[in-house]
Amino acid sequence: MEYTPDAGNITMFSTTWCGYCRRLKSQLDAKGIGYQEINIEEVEGTAALVESINGGNQTVPTVLFPDGSSATNPSLAEVQSRLAA
Repeated sequence: MEYTPDAGNITMFSTTWCGYCRRLKSQLDAKGIGYQEINIEEVEGTAALVESINGGNQTVPTVLFPDGSSATNPSLAEVQSRLAA
């Protein structure tokens, strides 16, 4: 499955229990930034994908940007900056 988002949006890998994920989602919602949320505990293969991005760790939130780059636990400012680039 392809997880690279469309321009102006992000893909966020998360879990239901992740406080950092909930915070980032609420900030994205407040700013009107589109995102696709994927729970790595529910979608097969995504935990391994997150591990490959994060040096073997299942760290969330892990965000994919339209240019194919990623960020681990980014701030709202970093998301906004990278989407604007």
